[in-house]
Amino acid sequence: MSKLSFDSKILHTKYTKPDAYNALSMPVYNSVAYEFDSAEQMESAFTGKSAEFAYSRITNPTVQYFEDRVSIITGALSVTALNSGMAAISNAIITIAKTGSNIITSRHLFGNTYSFFANTMSAYGVETRFCDLTNLDEVEALIDANTCAVFLEIITNPQMEVVDLKSLSKITKQSGVPLIADTTIIPFCAFKAKEFGIDIEIVSSTKYISGGATSLGGLVIDYGDFDWMSSPKLHTMAKDFGKGAFTAKLRKEVHRNLGAYMTPQAAYMQTLGLETLSLRYEKVTKNCLELVTLVEKIAGVESVNYTGLPANKYYELSKKQFGDYPGAMFTFNLSSREACFAFLNKLKTIKRATNLFDNKTLAIHPASTIFGNFTPEIRKEMNVSDKTIRISVGLEDVTDLYADFVQALV
Repeated sequence: MSKLSFDSKILHTKYTKPDAYNALSMPVYNSVAYEFDSAEQMESAFTGKSAEFAYSRITNPTVQYFEDRVSIITGALSVTALNSGMAAISNAIITIAKTGSNIITSRHLFGNTYSFFANTMSAYGVETRFCDLTNLDEVEALIDANTCAVFLEIITNPQMEVVDLKSLSKITKQSGVPLIADTTIIPFCAFKAKEFGIDIEIVSSTKYISGGATSLGGLVIDYGDFDWMSSPKLHTMAKDFGKGAFTAKLRKEVHRNLGAYMTPQAAYMQTLGLETLSLRYEKVTKNCLELVTLVEKIAGVESVNYTGLPANKYYELSKKQFGDYPGAMFTFNLSSREACFAFLNKLKTIKRATNLFDNKTLAIHPASTIFGNFTPEIRKEMNVSDKTIRISVGLEDVTDLYADFVQALV
């Protein structure tokens, strides 16, 4: 299997057990519970001494097959599939954080991620130290014995900020702190998180992977490279599980107790989505770059923010880390909030909707929606402007998308 290409690995991942009818697509196992031949077999399954399925809140054959496919194409130690990207973030952080520990991250985050750190975790005595992650000296100065993680988005949403991942991971490794990254904006076929020193990868599989917004999902990917003996919370488990301590804590306790495991229906749809991931990503990213180069020339557009443009401040770093086509999301600024609303209201082809990387192109005004419940002061700190519109580019013909921009900006 290791000799196969990315797409071939996805298509030829074997089932854990042979299907009774030799189905080419993994069936949807809707069953909640599973019968055992003996009390001894049941005991082994429930205590983790065997890999038999016991209850679908904990493991499920369809979900496990999805996890196996992701594990094979990423080279991960383990993959845990949950029911949303936010569930993936919260489960991962709760696995490593405890009262008195701190997390270092940026204010340039997706709205609910920021709220999770600033509000939810703070209520449980976990401090979040917000800083400029592009300033590596500042990051290094904030790390102490109670730091349980450095967290970031590899291209921030919607600020489009890019951090030097290898330089940042060098600091975290020297300090004995895991680097956790939300890589949703660039999928596995174009970005290898492990090669950049990311220890735990978080993905909202709702986006590219689902195959067109078919289902909600999130992934926690453990590459098995971090020494958890240095973790304020997991050092005891590391004595028994070594570099698998994070996965052991997540799989044996946290995700079971929080009850956010992915449903078999979502896993089935996202397994199918994986099969066309490379093709769709190639199309939408080429669409995005072509559309961006056209939009920045339209009268009334003050600026366009996409790290694939040579004039972008992160262009060279972005190209080094993500290639020529860094995702299918860009933002642009108009003269005012009112101008943004007028543009959105005139759209005919592009959909006014949230989400990213649907097959259809989507437009949203982040300041009034995703960040609408934050105060103007916090939005300013997060660099979320009233003049900004975010675009997620889909599979349509670029000519049609450009025509929609032009008529909406008249």
